[in-house]
Amino acid sequence: MKKVFAFALCIAAIGSAGAQKANVDQASKLAGKTDQLNNARNLIKQAMENPETQNDARTYFVAGQIELDAYDNATKAKMINPDDPSAKPAVMADELMNAYKYFLKALPLDSLPDAKGKVKPKYSKDILNKVAGHANDFFTAGANYFNEKMYYPQAYEAFTVYGDLPASGMMGKAAALIPAEQIATAYFNAGLSAYSGNAVEESAAAFKKARQAGYEQPEAYIYEIACWQTLAQRDESRSAEAQKQIMDVAKAGHEKFGLEQSIFINNMINSLVVDGKIQEALDELNKVIAANPDNANLLGLRGYVYDRQENDDASEADYRKAASMSGVDFETLKNASKKIFRIGTKKWDAIEGASAEAAQARKDVKTNYFDAAKQIAEQAQAMKADDSDLQSLMESINYVLETYFNN
Repeated sequence: MKKVFAFALCIAAIGSAGAQKANVDQASKLAGKTDQLNNARNLIKQAMENPETQNDARTYFVAGQIELDAYDNATKAKMINPDDPSAKPAVMADELMNAYKYFLKALPLDSLPDAKGKVKPKYSKDILNKVAGHANDFFTAGANYFNEKMYYPQAYEAFTVYGDLPASGMMGKAAALIPAEQIATAYFNAGLSAYSGNAVEESAAAFKKARQAGYEQPEAYIYEIACWQTLAQRDESRSAEAQKQIMDVAKAGHEKFGLEQSIFINNMINSLVVDGKIQEALDELNKVIAANPDNANLLGLRGYVYDRQENDDASEADYRKAASMSGVDFETLKNASKKIFRIGTKKWDAIEGASAEAAQARKDVKTNYFDAAKQIAEQAQAMKADDSDLQSLMESINYVLETYFNN
């Protein structure tokens, strides 16, 4: 009786495996038939879930073929009727991406050795040809997802797939047909998508890929820095890591764009200051200032470093000179006004008594510090009147002038 039962179990197992292989065969026959798409998907889903066929390369090859045929049919339908319900952009993007993911599962399974230890791929060549033939469609899929506000992971993944394809080896000689600038743009778009989907770390990685791929605009560098700043704000334990990354990006940006984009040298110097490398920051700035003596931003930046060094005299001198130069920017003016106002407050607090000398000292502080700070703040106000930080500074300066010198 036990032998009969064991034999029956073997027959059942063989029957199950045969049924699942039959499902794969049937699904393969239904691939490309629009009216049978759901049936084909259901059949292949059963095969992917069954232990007997879930590790078979053909299962995933057929699964990928079903999705790619659906995508191709929708593309044809869209050419005839852009409003065809089967040609919705996000649905088509899903079909393309699902096909790609299934093919990726099939490839390693297709390279497993057979019972004799030999590797005889059956589907790999066909898969690679299909992926290469649809390479540009992944960029389109990313754009369609983005337009549908399906930022992460959908748009991010599609743009990343497109960017990764040429170097993946999956396209063969066809990889040379994708322009390098398009690859960089795909990674940049992946960064925008991830950031829009609140996946900030993935966004930083994508922007890094964009700049390493030769993205020509500074935004890839600027946004990568912004990502790391956001990560550091969210998790203090990652501050050191973020600061290192910011320094690396800022250096790369400075090397590529020079002083045209002051954000990069600003972040470089700030990174050194945050790390306590004040003298190194000054040495770096002194070299750049020597080559660019008329750059107000650089002098203001050195004024900031001297401020952190608690060297008020040097800081004040740099800020005053920067504020007097043509081309000075808003932030330098605001910081210069803040610094001069703070020094003036310290000097005022240090004056004692009612002697003639004390009275003259107070008058000098008013003229050289409080009035000077107000004048510089008004220069900044002309550039950006709605800055809340500047408005607060102006209120403090006016309060001092109106309260201390009301006679």
